[in-house]
Amino acid sequence: MHPLRTHIERITPLTDQEFSYILGHFEEKKLRKHQYLVQAGTYDRFDNWVLGGCLKAFYTDQEGKDHILQFAAEDWWIADYQAYFNQTPATINIDCMEDCQLLQLSVHKREKICSEMHKMEHFFRKKVTSGYIALQQRILSLLTHNPRGRYEEFLRLYPNLSSRIPKKYIAAYLGVSRETLSRLYNEN
Repeated sequence: MHPLRTHIERITPLTDQEFSYILGHFEEKKLRKHQYLVQAGTYDRFDNWVLGGCLKAFYTDQEGKDHILQFAAEDWWIADYQAYFNQTPATINIDCMEDCQLLQLSVHKREKICSEMHKMEHFFRKKVTSGYIALQQRILSLLTHNPRGRYEEFLRLYPNLSSRIPKKYIAAYLGVSRETLSRLYNEN
């Protein structure tokens, strides 16, 4: 079974004909390690479902410091959603930490399949709700946990990512220095 179908069917069942129609709205894209998917100031025309590889979404502040907002590995979605839905220039960057294979869906095609298929409107509503909850939990974690607590939570939530992502990026995601992360890593 196609991995995207498995992903969608965790929320709603599909017939072969429905899945074939849905898949026809996606475009496949392959990127190399260190290649940008989205750069701040450009337009993000696609929501991206990760078939293979790992990406990071980050914001670079005025001092040149990167703040990682999200990682995305297999079976995750990633985009600059403000730019994607509003069709405005991107405010964040997304680049590949590994070679990546993506399925891309334009906002127009997303709206089309959602208007034609209640199942897909339901699927995307559930995904958006889950994403909003995860974002709220991430913000609360940053506000209420000390570095050790944030690191332990990261390991608990994403056990397979810690071995794939360089420590400097995990540190940027947790809002700590590389040295603090090294100390926490060595204490575990």
